[in-house]
Amino acid sequence: MPEKKRVALVTGGSRGIGRGICLALAQDGFAVVVNYNSNSDAALHTKHMIEQMGGTAEICQADITTVEHRELLVDHCMETFGRLDVLVNNAGIAPPERRDLLEMTEASYDLVMATNLRAPFFLTQRVARLMIEQKKNRSIPAASIINVSSVSAYAASINRGEYCISKAGLSMMTTLLAIRLAEDGISVYEIRPGIIATDMTAGVKEKYDRLIREGFTPIRRWGQPADVGKAVAMLARGDLPFSTGEVINVDGGYALRYF
Repeated sequence: MPEKKRVALVTGGSRGIGRGICLALAQDGFAVVVNYNSNSDAALHTKHMIEQMGGTAEICQADITTVEHRELLVDHCMETFGRLDVLVNNAGIAPPERRDLLEMTEASYDLVMATNLRAPFFLTQRVARLMIEQKKNRSIPAASIINVSSVSAYAASINRGEYCISKAGLSMMTTLLAIRLAEDGISVYEIRPGIIATDMTAGVKEKYDRLIREGFTPIRRWGQPADVGKAVAMLARGDLPFSTGEVINVDGGYALRYF
């Protein structure tokens, strides 16, 4: 029999922000599909953490940059749980090497854009069709798509321009999909994390420790994956039923750009 719990698919859910999102959704009663690309141990650990709290989770290896793996991921959700209520596009990568804008390589640009923008767009296209079908046959009461971007959607870093471009594109993707899917009753949101303590930011910890102490953000601490998870869970629950296309900043107040 299909799982009666609401089901959420989280790309890049094995560690960091993705793990924080998976844990928050599981705590809210969602069955969670933890997508990962290569780190099966981390994915299994996330699954174990969810089960330890009494939740339900399955893991699914898929490289979302490929069509076949995106289909496999969606099929796995449906075969395992019989429904899909929430898609969280969280998977993302930084450039393999930070380079000045004039030294950026096409290979680096293509790699980052394929993972951070092309993959979530076409995965969402596939999932949106499925959600529309599920809503028509009343197998799910509501559906939402949540894109995890970054303050880099608007804050320029000229030594990782491909990352900024990908996140700005993800932001526009949110707007476009929110407009297109509103008539189908599917809400689309964007979460913009700021400085979050993860593996990705471990290499710049000393720099941001100093900046935070000096007041880089009004809330003078590092963000945690759980902070992002709480914001995603709020949207997945449907706490903002008269909003779509909304951007939720989880950045310690960085977006205020105060002096």
